[in-house]
Amino acid sequence: MSNKEMIKNWLFKAEKDIETANELYKSKHYDWCLFIWHLAIERALKVKILSLNKSIIYVHDLKRLAKETDIVFEQEQINNLNEIITFNLEARYDDYKLSFYKKANKDYAKKWTTICRILYKFIIEKI
Repeated sequence: MSNKEMIKNWLFKAEKDIETANELYKSKHYDWCLFIWHLAIERALKVKILSLNKSIIYVHDLKRLAKETDIVFEQEQINNLNEIITFNLEARYDDYKLSFYKKANKDYAKKWTTICRILYKFIIEKI
């Protein structure tokens, strides 16, 4: 697959992730909504890396991925990435998942969905 095709594919997946996150929010599955937002931002960062003709690093650490781009992030954005990293529930222990489930109430999810949307748009505009 060419670099251009990979970029197109990853962007498509990121947009599908956002659609899924929006549906999960509407159905009040706030923890999973935020997990999917993490994936969308992760994919956007990987697209940016690909656009620089670099190889993708297969990690989920948004801060590490951000360092591989040429994007200059403000400290607040870095802080937001650090919080969004905690949404990655894929390999977490059950006690962490329960803790995050309780934390991810409607107000928290609304706040972080907005932050994720803004951050995603910021990254995409840099591609």
